[in-house]
Amino acid sequence: MTEEVQFIIDETTERMDKAIAHLETELASLRAGKANPRMLDTVTVDYYGSQTPISQVANIGTPDPKTIAIQPWEKSMIEPIERAIINSNLGFNPQNNGEIIRIIVPALTEERRRTLVKQVNTEGENAKVSVRSARKDANSEIKKLKDEGLSEDDAKKAEDEVQKMTDKYGEKIDKIVKLKEEDIMKI
Repeated sequence: MTEEVQFIIDETTERMDKAIAHLETELASLRAGKANPRMLDTVTVDYYGSQTPISQVANIGTPDPKTIAIQPWEKSMIEPIERAIINSNLGFNPQNNGEIIRIIVPALTEERRRTLVKQVNTEGENAKVSVRSARKDANSEIKKLKDEGLSEDDAKKAEDEVQKMTDKYGEKIDKIVKLKEEDIMKI
């Protein structure tokens, strides 16, 4: 395989890895009934004028499967963190005792579980679209190289390699989505 083709393959692999990483990040913030500190990954708080993830201004833990405990490093951050959680539309109702903010993660209703499963499938489909987009771009680059003198056989091998990667990443996405669905539907 030529250097240019290898570069295209490596770049495509990197884009597909990023699609998987993004999917995992998005799915981590969906709650599956048990408390998880990653549920708050998307929540940012105003910290001295800049939007900062809660995990960078407080310790976040789960003392039990239904509770998330947030202990800010500065007491003055309790109110802003509480406000940020309420405004995040995650459906949480934080309670603070002046030192620690506690979030009781409510049990999911059947209807909410089905909505979350639809959301999981949508995120999975978005990840697959990203993977297919990476494939399309790689094939376009290979076609350009073919026009510039890459042999027919090398072009075909490269396209086959890209297709194998696309299939592999598609299967990976399906597994991740299936596991998350099972996690959500488990009572």
